[in-house]
Amino acid sequence: MGFLNNTTITVDAILTKRGRELLARGNNEFQITKFALADDEVDYRLWDTSHPNGTNFYGAVIENMPLLEPVPDETQALKYKLVSLPKETSRLPILDISVPSLTFTQGGGNGDLISPGTLNSTDAELGYTFIVHDTNVARLQVGQAAPGQTSPLVPVNLSGDDITNSQNVVGLTARVLPQTFTTPNQKTTQLTVVGNQTGATTTITVTVNKTVLGSPGAGSS
Repeated sequence: MGFLNNTTITVDAILTKRGRELLARGNNEFQITKFALADDEVDYRLWDTSHPNGTNFYGAVIENMPLLEPVPDETQALKYKLVSLPKETSRLPILDISVPSLTFTQGGGNGDLISPGTLNSTDAELGYTFIVHDTNVARLQVGQAAPGQTSPLVPVNLSGDDITNSQNVVGLTARVLPQTFTTPNQKTTQLTVVGNQTGATTTITVTVNKTVLGSPGAGSS
């Protein structure tokens, strides 16, 4: 959902496929129990401490920026969520994964081990929640367990199809295992990683290419 403009408190919301199903059923099945806030459209570099009209106008440009329309794609919306952090925090936590994307040949090898790190803070006690959005493309296996948390933390807004097909695991590391399929020649999904202590989040793309029988290297990883 998103504000239509920044002068009135009118909110425009787009329901996911799952949300529409629950709303259509009636019987009070559609209940909003959690929500998240984000400032994706704000460019804080526009904070102008040299504004000639003084401190009240430092944020004038930011306050008059156009606001984003609601976006139902969870990989594009809420990328910069507002979070609560300890008062002594001087830098925002950033979740770092050494690879920008993963590419596999289906059914080959032991997959890739993902070992996230949290910059400016730590998630060493509670670990990370790993979410693969479509298990038809890849599955997850816990690498190193987290000492303080075993249940998934899933603060991303998955679509109806992703809720059905997704898999969540908790650990300090996780292994991504490519799936086997007959069609099409390539499948793609998203892998989202969330720090269970800091809430830092990042998403990378996972691509699995089908092995073509008779081609060089067919059947090998």
